[in-house]
Amino acid sequence: MSTSVRSRRRITSTLVALSLTLGATGLVAAAAPAAYAAEASEVVAKLPIASYSALAVDSAHERVYIADKRSYYYNDKGTVLVYDFEGQRVATLTGTGPVTGLALSADGATLYAGEREFIAAYDTGTLQLTGRTPAYSDTCGRELAFSGGKQWHTRGNAADSECAYTVHSLDYVNNGVQSVTDWNVTGRMLLEAGPGAGNRLFMGQVKNEKATDPALTSFDTSGDTPVRGDARRFADATGKGGMELKDLAVSADGKHLAVADAAHGTRLLNAGDLSDATTPYQPLPAGAVASSVAFSGDGKYIARGASAGGSTPDLLVQPADPANGTTALEFAYEGELDGSRIVPRGMEWSADGSRLFALTTNTAGNAFWLHIIQPPAAQHDSRFTGGLTSTPAQAVVGEPVGIRGRLELDGPAPAEPVRVTAVRTDADGTRRLAAAEVAADGTFTVLDVPSRVGESTYTLSFLGDLTHRPAEDVSVTVSVAKAPTTITLTAPAEASKSAGLEITGRFTAQGPALPAGITLAVQRADRLGTGTLTSVAVAADGTFRINDLPRVRGSVTYTVGYAGDDVHAASTAEATVLVRR
Repeated sequence: MSTSVRSRRRITSTLVALSLTLGATGLVAAAAPAAYAAEASEVVAKLPIASYSALAVDSAHERVYIADKRSYYYNDKGTVLVYDFEGQRVATLTGTGPVTGLALSADGATLYAGEREFIAAYDTGTLQLTGRTPAYSDTCGRELAFSGGKQWHTRGNAADSECAYTVHSLDYVNNGVQSVTDWNVTGRMLLEAGPGAGNRLFMGQVKNEKATDPALTSFDTSGDTPVRGDARRFADATGKGGMELKDLAVSADGKHLAVADAAHGTRLLNAGDLSDATTPYQPLPAGAVASSVAFSGDGKYIARGASAGGSTPDLLVQPADPANGTTALEFAYEGELDGSRIVPRGMEWSADGSRLFALTTNTAGNAFWLHIIQPPAAQHDSRFTGGLTSTPAQAVVGEPVGIRGRLELDGPAPAEPVRVTAVRTDADGTRRLAAAEVAADGTFTVLDVPSRVGESTYTLSFLGDLTHRPAEDVSVTVSVAKAPTTITLTAPAEASKSAGLEITGRFTAQGPALPAGITLAVQRADRLGTGTLTSVAVAADGTFRINDLPRVRGSVTYTVGYAGDDVHAASTAEATVLVRR
């Protein structure tokens, strides 16, 4: 039941004994939070799934549940992958159909999983199925939440292409009995509850072509039927500014609701009336689109997930209090070993706030990674210094080019060597290059073999690690010339007009391999003028021979030339022979 797990960016507790806080008199040293006093690390597990629908964390049993919808065909059976807090897979729970939505009971004893026709219940201690409650059919994917002693779930029935704007309803299970409510919305809805919410269930409508100004609302779930509380929409008088909801999270004290809004970043609202909090969070980095949000169980931190490219952070971890000016911890993901962005609804914390569980996916959205992060108390800055240089001075197509630079890291030295990543952009598009390890003195060399003549721009990134923030990208443009060719000739100093002469030679070319059947042009110049002789073929080893009967006596010059091609430069060579009787 094990899976491939990779530990990386690991630092010891001695490196994070202090954190920085912003006091009235400036930066002062403070003891690290108790939960972070242990070794800070990030463990990454590549998940054996190609689809994802939900994440839940069971702190009592130290388990992470990940739902794989798996609904490519009607009879597909979705699964719930079960991992421990070290990133090892310990079980796989199989549904009767697609599995969408997960929720834990208030006491953590039961895991609920949404299926097409049922709500499945599992004992979290034994991971055994304890029952399936029939539910009204759902073909669009359920959202699940546990609130007021009841298990709540959404229901939508439509073809896949219509699920985004079909009507979705809110149902619940109480004491094993399925019940419906009168609440529904056009389009999908997200549900959020949890310890901080008490007997409140928050519902957010997802923007779609029939609902351009989606709503947020809350329900009191303490009674037999839900009672709706305050609601809010976000568009202005012109109809613009509607929320593009990706995730919801309730703070540990229940006072705030955080919204991951793809159009406006992370909104912080007062949970009571859904009004804007007095102090908002700072904007996400430029180019980052909000996708997920989660408050730590101890109430100290918020994690804000995003979709971003290059070294722009995809994840920020910072104090939950927006008035706290402590710099956020930043994580950038961009590669085949990490994924490239945080999945919507893809983050949860352990109850004590010591671990953040974050799911990333690739650009195509068909591969997934579980990141188990124990953040350090602080992160330090990094930067590229001195610009980039390239060698050789003249780059040629098909020959190695070295892009050299220097990376400076503030704070403690990393426990493991860090790497810089690079992409090359030319007329053929963008290509990712092999990462380069940074030496102890900060220097590095990225190697490449350009494949096209013209300008190639190399953009280098440092995506950061647990103790260092990402560096701002740096670029250099290199002019790539055609690969040189060379012709060398060996000719006699003198020859006889009657006996003729032979000239031998060798043709060599750098860069890409030449096609077979290369021929060279040959010209002869004497006192009667210049004429073209028969082209000469070049053998596989680059050699060739020219045989000629000179037409006059005196000085005769032979010129051999290669016209070049798209990637190879032209070249010529001459030999002069004195022709006698």
